[in-house]
Amino acid sequence: MSVGIEKLIETVQHNCDIADAQHGGDYTMCTYLMKMREYFRWVGGYGFSDRIPADELGDWLESREGRFNELEEADFSSIEVDGRQADPFDAELINSWLNPHGLVYSAGLENCARAHFYLAHLDSSEQQQDGYSLHISGKELARGLNSPPAMMQESTIYLRREALRRLMWERLETWRWNSLDNPMGRAFACYDLETDIEEALSLIADHELESVRQHEIGEYLAGQMLGDKWNHLLMAVSGTPAELMMRGLRDHLADCLATIPYLVEDGRESSIHFLLGNLSGMRAQLFPSLRVEYEKWRESGDRRGLLELSKRGQDHWQQPAESLLVFDEGDPHLRHQVEEAVNNAIMKA
Repeated sequence: MSVGIEKLIETVQHNCDIADAQHGGDYTMCTYLMKMREYFRWVGGYGFSDRIPADELGDWLESREGRFNELEEADFSSIEVDGRQADPFDAELINSWLNPHGLVYSAGLENCARAHFYLAHLDSSEQQQDGYSLHISGKELARGLNSPPAMMQESTIYLRREALRRLMWERLETWRWNSLDNPMGRAFACYDLETDIEEALSLIADHELESVRQHEIGEYLAGQMLGDKWNHLLMAVSGTPAELMMRGLRDHLADCLATIPYLVEDGRESSIHFLLGNLSGMRAQLFPSLRVEYEKWRESGDRRGLLELSKRGQDHWQQPAESLLVFDEGDPHLRHQVEEAVNNAIMKA
């Protein structure tokens, strides 16, 4: 491979480490330690059923903390492919160089404007008639502490099969602490997790990849409705509760546009459980009627209520989302205006 793969991996990982150094403190201590443990599992190549050696993990954590301290003020490095250099955030250009080599790269900003990068083997690419492109990745070569299984940048959707598999493992580990009878537990009960955990997680990831894909399609459709002004407003309230509220509002619009109709019509019961199992925090507060319809479905087996809810939800979430677009991103009262508008949009049963 002529792209200089080892140097490329090193550069992308370097930028991932800088992003982690700058934003690792954004997590609670418990979440940070859990993410670091699972990050170590990836770095060390340990399987999900492997016992992580405590001494080795402790030494690695100490060395990582030292590296983060060194990189906290560092600048991101440019990406070089075949002697050509690009800004690390110019993912479209970089992918035009990498995709022919069977690789995919992503860069952007997550919640609270956290920089995000990853490099992986490219499983497949699609160009959709609706105007968006889709990249599905497999084995990851460079990644950060946080690894969202999906991301949309402009009109490109990135789906990360390996990241989704690892996220499912984290969700399983969290659920096992209490083993509650809740949506997440019901979702996991649809799979054989005792015989071969590696195979089971791969099966879950393959199955749930379509749910993630549908959500990102919904995000794309929502973006077509809301335009660039939405992203400018989101950046203006970055790091505040208003950002979480805006993201929750758009998530629900996306799910009502694409995810819920697909899951209901396709009869994906485990995926419906996962959808509710991941409904927490701000998103749960905004959409209590989804939980109500979910419980009705559990009692009756009739999915029509969920489908009708998604149809009503399309207008319900689109209207308040569009109402935010009249706000001025430079207004010092913007975050309070957003919070008030979104609080008034709660979709009750």
